[in-house]
Amino acid sequence: MTDEGMSREWHSLGERAVMRETGADEGGLSSGEADGRLQRYGGNALEEGEKVSVAGILIRQVHNPLIYLLIGAAALSLATGHTVDAGVIFAVIILNTLLGAVQEWKADRAMEALRELSVPHAVVLRDGTERSISSEEVVPGDLLILETGDRVPADARVLSATDMHADESALTGESEPVSKEPGTLPEDTQPADRSNMLWMSSSITSGRGRALVVETGMGTELGRIAGSVRSAEQEKTPLQKRMDRLGLFLGAGGVALAFVVFLLGILQGHPAAEMALFSVAVAVSAIPEGLPAVISVTLALGVRRMARRNAVIRTLPAVETLGSTTVICTDKTGTITKNEMTVTRFWTLSGEARPSGAETGKSEGCSETDMAMLHRIGILAGNASAGDSGEVSGTATEAAILTASLECVRDPGKESEEHPRIDEIPFDSGHKYMATLNGTGDPDRRLVLVKGAPDRILDFSDRVLVEGGTEPLDDERRREIEQAIASYGEKALRLVAGAYREVPGDRGELDREDAESGLVFTGMWGMVDPPREDAVQAVADAQRAGMRVVMITGDHAATASAIARQAGITGHGERIVTGAELDGMSDGELEELAGDTAVYARVSPEHKLRILRALKGRGEIVAMTGDGVNDAPALKGADIGVAMGKAGTEVAREASDMILTDDDFATIMHAVEEGRTIFSNLRRVVFFLLTTNLGEIMTLAAALLLGMPLPLTAVMILWINLVTDGACTIPLGIEPRHRSVLRQPPRPPGAGVMDRRLIRRVLTLAPVMAAGTLLLFSKALDSGTEAHARTVAFTVLAAFQWYHALNARSSSSSVFSIGLFSNLWLWGGILAAVVLQVLAVNTPVGRNIFGLEPLTLADWGLVAVAAASIFAVDELFKLIGAYGKSDGGNRRGKAD
Repeated sequence: MTDEGMSREWHSLGERAVMRETGADEGGLSSGEADGRLQRYGGNALEEGEKVSVAGILIRQVHNPLIYLLIGAAALSLATGHTVDAGVIFAVIILNTLLGAVQEWKADRAMEALRELSVPHAVVLRDGTERSISSEEVVPGDLLILETGDRVPADARVLSATDMHADESALTGESEPVSKEPGTLPEDTQPADRSNMLWMSSSITSGRGRALVVETGMGTELGRIAGSVRSAEQEKTPLQKRMDRLGLFLGAGGVALAFVVFLLGILQGHPAAEMALFSVAVAVSAIPEGLPAVISVTLALGVRRMARRNAVIRTLPAVETLGSTTVICTDKTGTITKNEMTVTRFWTLSGEARPSGAETGKSEGCSETDMAMLHRIGILAGNASAGDSGEVSGTATEAAILTASLECVRDPGKESEEHPRIDEIPFDSGHKYMATLNGTGDPDRRLVLVKGAPDRILDFSDRVLVEGGTEPLDDERRREIEQAIASYGEKALRLVAGAYREVPGDRGELDREDAESGLVFTGMWGMVDPPREDAVQAVADAQRAGMRVVMITGDHAATASAIARQAGITGHGERIVTGAELDGMSDGELEELAGDTAVYARVSPEHKLRILRALKGRGEIVAMTGDGVNDAPALKGADIGVAMGKAGTEVAREASDMILTDDDFATIMHAVEEGRTIFSNLRRVVFFLLTTNLGEIMTLAAALLLGMPLPLTAVMILWINLVTDGACTIPLGIEPRHRSVLRQPPRPPGAGVMDRRLIRRVLTLAPVMAAGTLLLFSKALDSGTEAHARTVAFTVLAAFQWYHALNARSSSSSVFSIGLFSNLWLWGGILAAVVLQVLAVNTPVGRNIFGLEPLTLADWGLVAVAAASIFAVDELFKLIGAYGKSDGGNRRGKAD
């Protein structure tokens, strides 16, 4: 109930107290009272979150320092009468905005997905009679009538139950259906252990019962998760932050340079109008206009590659974020494990055996007397069933036992005919066993078959079955059984024991006295939800790549610990932190603990968010994997949320940044590999563009200081920055990886796109570009017109980009060592840039737009030779190691 003062600890109150607080009646609410409560509390539905508008997306795209500078440059060009320049700049602005908007148009449907989990109808007791009503009309105080297969419409307290089990795996992470029964529990009982509570969106897998609705809508556990999904902030990714910093730096630098150039020109006596154009050219030079578009295209191409490897990216920057991930937080059930119980051991006093596929090629122990009896119990004392096609249906535990037992029982149908079931005591969590009374074909005797918790079955037994028959259960044999129970428990095997006894043939009903005394202990089934084989390899790959894998699960600590060891997440003896322990910790204590804790067990969704925030508080870049409703808030709040596409709920998929279509944990490592490669490619692009921009600025500034005419106009610079560079940067963005990037550690979370090596290379090569351009410009001025000299300067600066594209392929290795033709797309881009430049210089349209004159063959030869100098200088500096080491590079080799 949502009113202030109402208790949320419904599990710890007595039934009368719950009835009193909810104002319920044993005959159900009256129609009038129900209508009043519906008005008071609102409909039993989840609230929708705010939807993102098209206008909001466009505003965010324009809200960019580079865009602001381009708008200013366009306005200044327009004010000085240069409409062609202004039109080109405005076209660039529109192109960048539309590209970004298309990529960001991802409607946030996490809340809608949560709403879809709400059930359409519910059976309640109203006015003393059962009624089927819309789930949205359910109110606190309603009495629910629940049967097998029903979905639970709201949070409710169990009042009565007959063999009732609920599937809560999507909400709590518990892989097995949970037994539900009335009773009062301690206040500190974790939500996953509240056996007297039913949760909205869970389903009844067996049995029937009645429950009292205590919370509806946003007041339910599912509603609290929905609120967490909506409130969990979706922060900017590291790439966005780095690009913002770079944009601010370049923007401020461009404005300052343009202002300085304008003042210098005025002080030197140049006309103000001429210096305004010069300043626009400088400002445009400082802005890598193509950078936003190139980043989007590079990431989009990366997304296509990842989709071919079964990783669907929902937000583009998530590609790069994976490359800088330092911690992967993963659920256990269905992510590290298969989410299906499998029997891996049969145990009797005669020894241990394994079913087919459990490390052996065939079933073992089918012929021994005790093993044969254990399999008979597995066939007869359960409610799982096998179809004609061999598919087994039933609860996970019973289906696993039946599947394993079928390997030794050749004709289960005949077995059931010869031993028909006469009566049954269904399983319940209080007694921890189920029992059946079966015929034998002998009118003088019948069999009581019992299976359940080993400690309970052992207590009920006074004899044991061995190969030679039955023998008394003495202290020695009891210790042997107890040691086996303890040993298997340490291996995280879920144990179920089987036993039997004979009763007279006239027994027609089964009572608990028959099942709880005089049993012959037969053996045990050991089963596990095993780790995925490829997940084990993926964990090893992650650790080798310098990332830490952290398991966060709602399962028990012993199970989590064993699975973590089997998956390679932890070694022996490492601490496991439980949800109860987290409740006693402050945020500061948790942040300190999070640095070396690899497994958290019995946690709630709120705990997951606290763990996530603690890791992020330590400066970690966190990826969160999951598939259930309970994972949604953490998926939303993580640096990158990774959801399972097959087994995952719609809620988890919609809250995530990346979806694994094959539910394969190993796909994450493919994505990490792609992310790291893409970031290296983005760094190549940034290096290429910044060298060009600085070369342009140095060319213009030096021309002003030397008293030369303007060597380049704003439109020429835009051509080089967008057309020439654009033809080369897209192929650089898909440069194949040069070595296994998974052998490198993650980049430090605070590492920028520009490292020391990149800056040294830019400062080395930009002057080469400027000097070559001015040298040819000066030579052309001496022998021709200013328009001809400007044409030469424009062309040689473009030609520098053709050679510089080859330099950008590697920051440390010669292009010849990585394979001159290993990136054929780049050669295609260079060829396109050459053809476009020739067309710009030699066609009437190009000459009119740029104010150019035709070049002679000798001019073209001189341009080609001068531009090649930048390639020769870079190759020489790489050879002698003049650029030094890269920040956070590969510990085992050079970083590209």
